[in-house]
Amino acid sequence: MFRRTPQGTRRLGAISLAASTLLLLTTVAGAPASAAAVEEAADPGYVIPGVDEISMSSNFRTIANLPKSGAFGAESAYNTDIAFQGNYAFVGNYDGFTTYDISKPRNPKVVSQVVCPGAQNDITIYGNLLFLSVDSSRNDDSCNSVAQSASIKSSWEGIRIFDVSNKVSPTYVKAIETDCGSHTHTLVPAKTKDKVYVYVQSYSPNANFPDCQPPHDKLSIIEVPLNDPTNASVVATPNLFPDTLGATSTSGCHDVTVYAELDLAAGACMGDGVLMDISDRTNPVVLSRVRDTNFAFWHSATFNNNGKKVIFTDELGGGGAATCNPTIGPKRGANALFDIEGAGADRKLVFKSYFKIPRENKSTENCVAHNGSLIPAMGRDIMVQAWYQGGISVFDFTDSSNPKEIGFWERGPLSDARLVLGGSWSAYYHNGFIYSSDIQKGFDVLKIADGRTNNAEAVVVANESNVQSQVSFPDCTQVLTTRVNSGLNIKSGTTCLDRATVNGTIKVHPGASLIVYKGEINGEVNANGAELVSLFESTVNGGVKAVGAKTTIKNTTVTGKIKLS
Repeated sequence: MFRRTPQGTRRLGAISLAASTLLLLTTVAGAPASAAAVEEAADPGYVIPGVDEISMSSNFRTIANLPKSGAFGAESAYNTDIAFQGNYAFVGNYDGFTTYDISKPRNPKVVSQVVCPGAQNDITIYGNLLFLSVDSSRNDDSCNSVAQSASIKSSWEGIRIFDVSNKVSPTYVKAIETDCGSHTHTLVPAKTKDKVYVYVQSYSPNANFPDCQPPHDKLSIIEVPLNDPTNASVVATPNLFPDTLGATSTSGCHDVTVYAELDLAAGACMGDGVLMDISDRTNPVVLSRVRDTNFAFWHSATFNNNGKKVIFTDELGGGGAATCNPTIGPKRGANALFDIEGAGADRKLVFKSYFKIPRENKSTENCVAHNGSLIPAMGRDIMVQAWYQGGISVFDFTDSSNPKEIGFWERGPLSDARLVLGGSWSAYYHNGFIYSSDIQKGFDVLKIADGRTNNAEAVVVANESNVQSQVSFPDCTQVLTTRVNSGLNIKSGTTCLDRATVNGTIKVHPGASLIVYKGEINGEVNANGAELVSLFESTVNGGVKAVGAKTTIKNTTVTGKIKLS
C-alpha cells in the first residue's frame, strides 16, 4: 500500500551502480504484443459472499482466527506484513507489532504487543533482531512520537530495531533515519556472518521536504553489525536510475526482493520492474529494466525457486480501490509473469503472461494484487497471494505462459454501504499452513488440502523466514509417485517421493538429497554425508543412517535404528 503521490521523470536504461561506470544493456519496454495474456473471465456462477460471510474453494480450510485486539483494535490500526521465526509469527501494524505463538496452528496465541506508531511498520526478523519500517513523518524516533510534517527538518522517518530474544517483552535497540523514510525494507545476508544489510525502499520526494529531496532514485543500504546493532548505520545510497531524461513515474522503489544465494534481486520501482545483480551487497547492478503500459504501480516481486522466473505485482489504486471487476479487466491490478533469459550480465526479463483472480468483487471492496509467497510443492511453481478484500488465491505458474488458480479463500465486504479498507495484506505459506494478516479482521490461519500442494509439508523451516529475503527450498530433480521395486541409488540432486513406495534400500550419496512425503520404504535409508534427508508422515521398515546430513523426521515410523551423529 502506498500513501504518497508518485512524482518524477525517468528514462529506461540498464546501468551499473558504480559511480564511475555506465553499462548500457538491452531492455524490455513492457509486454510485447505477441506475448500471451491469460484472459481468465470472471466465474459467471460465483456468488460474492455477503458481509462477514466466507467463501472458499473445496480444497481450502479455515483453521483459526484471532481478531485484532487491545491497542490495535481500532479500524485505523491496520495490520500489515508478517515475518516468521520457527514457531513464532510477527505481524506489523500501523501502531506497532504483535508476536504470535504458532506452535499449535489451530490455537495460535498472542504473546505480546508492542505499541510503537509509525506506518506502515513493514516487518522482518534476523536472529533476535526485529526491524520495522517507518514511512510516516514523526517528531522523533521514539515509540512515544507523534505525527509531524516532513517539511520540518527535525522530523524523523526510517528503520527501528528491536531485540525480541524475550518474546514477552521486546526491547527497543536503535533507530536509523533514512531519506524519505522507509516504506518497506529487505534484509540481505552479508557474505560474512558478522553483519546483515537492510535495503530501504522509499519514494515520492518533495522539494518541501528537507530529508526527501528530488530526485530520489536510490536505495538506502544500512549495515547492521550483529554483535553490536547499536552501531547500525547507512553505508551506501546507490542510485538505481541516474539517467533521468524522459518521462516515467519512477522516483524510488516500493519493494525489493532478494535471492541472496543467487546474488539476485528484483525491484518493484513504481513505474519500472528491475532485475539486479547483488554480488556486491552495497553496489547493486541493474541487469534488466522493464515497463508495462498495463501496470500503474510496480509493487512487489517474487522469484520462483530456481530463480528463473519473477512475478511482479501491480498495485493499481494503491490498495485502496475496487479493481477486481469487469471494468478494470484481467490485465490491470494483476500479476505480470516474466522469465529470466540469458546468463551473467546478459540476463534479461522476458514477459510471459498476466494472472488475476477470476472473481468479481463489490464496489465496496478494495481488491488488487498484493503480498504472497511460494508454496514449496514438489516439482511445481505454486504461489499463495493476498488480494486485500479479494481474499487469498493459490495459483500454479509452472508454465509461466499459462498460470492457473487452484484454490481460493475470501471474506465478503466489510460493508455494503461504504468502502472500508480491509482484507488480507499478506498471505504466506509456513510449515504446512497459510497465515494471513488481515487489515481489519486480525490473524488468520488457513490450510489448502490439494494433491498439488500437500507434499510441501515435507519442507520445514526451523529458523526465520522473511518472504522478501528468499531462500531456496530443495528443488526436486525427480518426483516419484508410484512403486519402485529395486531400491534407489541417488547420486546427485534431490529425489522426492510423493506417496510412493520403495521396496529396497535407498542410498543417498554425499551432496544428494531425499525428501519423502507419506511414503513407504521397505528397506534401509543410508544417507551418511547427504545434503538433506526429510521424512514426513512416512514409514521406514528399516533403519535410517544420516550422519552429517540436515535431517528432519516428523510423524514418521522407523522400525530400525536411527543414527544421525
